[in-house]
Amino acid sequence: MSKIALITGAARGIGLATAKKFAAQGYRVLMLDRDDTELEKAQKEVSGATALHFDISSTSAAHEIAETIEKSHGSLDTLINNAGVAEFGRIETCDPDSWRRVMETNLDGMFFLSQALVPSLKKTKGSIVNIASISGLRASTLRVAYGTSKAAVMQLSKQQAVELGEFGIRVNCVAPGPVRTKLAMAVHTQDIIDAYHDAIPLNRYGLEEEIANAIYFLACDQASYITGQVLAVDGGFEATGVGLPALRS
Repeated sequence: MSKIALITGAARGIGLATAKKFAAQGYRVLMLDRDDTELEKAQKEVSGATALHFDISSTSAAHEIAETIEKSHGSLDTLINNAGVAEFGRIETCDPDSWRRVMETNLDGMFFLSQALVPSLKKTKGSIVNIASISGLRASTLRVAYGTSKAAVMQLSKQQAVELGEFGIRVNCVAPGPVRTKLAMAVHTQDIIDAYHDAIPLNRYGLEEEIANAIYFLACDQASYITGQVLAVDGGFEATGVGLPALRS
């Protein structure tokens, strides 16, 4: 019987690339997203995938999702917590509504969905991979809520790994660096692109498929003794200290 993977935020970008990766490896893929229009389109790109239209920022969504999976599949092998939102702005302009919108999806939704699915994951001694960001490892301007939420995701992953390990459930975290998504390429000016290329040792953005490969590895049995880890998939960006062009020339 095929293993089952649930991927949140699966309608586009890293989530969609990850859904394709798991499907290619023989998993039955459950694609979850709140954007039903884009989710319907994305589902057609993933062989045999099932679409689940939920907004994980809703406090009632977690148990509804868990009940849906329990009724349809009985258990779950892998949970990929990828859904996330970003709102950029200076610290003094981050109002309570903006802060809560980011936290409700990036942190609260991730926690409560994972919690609700623990019984299903216990049955399979499954795995969880939480998607954070390099912004949780490196502070950046205009990202106070986003960066803080992603740093919290890393600590949450460690907490989950420690508490759930006795049930055979592994939990790890992937922190992508700059990735060549359609959204990033639409909003990043050439100056921003050049600056990132200069700051990243591999001198380029990552590809969605490269992030998906790392996510799949941590989720699958090849990583059977890896848990509680944060893996930066960032071309060396997090490891870089002072890398001014003048010092390298």
